[in-house]
Amino acid sequence: MFLERQFTRAGIPFYCPNLNEPDFSTLTTSRMVEQVVNLVDGLGAGRVVLFGSSLGAFVALCVANKAPAPIRHVIDALVLLAPALDFGQRPIGDLGLKGMTRWRDTGWWEFNHHAYGKPRRVHYELFRDAASYDTFAIGGEIPTLILQGSHDSIVDPMMVTRFAKENSSVKLVMLDDDHQLSASLDRIWSESAQFLALTRR
Repeated sequence: MFLERQFTRAGIPFYCPNLNEPDFSTLTTSRMVEQVVNLVDGLGAGRVVLFGSSLGAFVALCVANKAPAPIRHVIDALVLLAPALDFGQRPIGDLGLKGMTRWRDTGWWEFNHHAYGKPRRVHYELFRDAASYDTFAIGGEIPTLILQGSHDSIVDPMMVTRFAKENSSVKLVMLDDDHQLSASLDRIWSESAQFLALTRR
């Protein structure tokens, strides 16, 4: 993983929990938030920066603003890559209203999971639970860097731009890239290092 290598080279501990576990089919935002809270709580003394990409960025923002106060107070900053800020608020991807209705009525949605390399199914509770986390109503004062692809077909760049304009603690960097941001890894690291003042270490 690119960021893990960069942080390791800089001598900074890097933790990447697998939020798909213990069972991807029962995944919810609340479960992921709890997993991250437990991880941060177990780190002991020290300050924390939360990184997240897409749905993981949505979860990171929810943790930073919804976790118990002792956890929130150790979070110094957020770095969010193509954040799915409106997850739970609109139909997902190509499903459309008909697909969302079918998912709700049957309880299950199967899709190709890129991390597993095969189709996986997930319960509708993932979407229902996410709807209770309205990131546009969160606000927050934690310094936040957002790196967003201008050609992203999954996360709307205009939606992210609007979020950044409405939050004075957010710095938005728009990249000439798509949702994966795979062509912008060096820029992601340089912007992150600058934002976190790692070049001064």
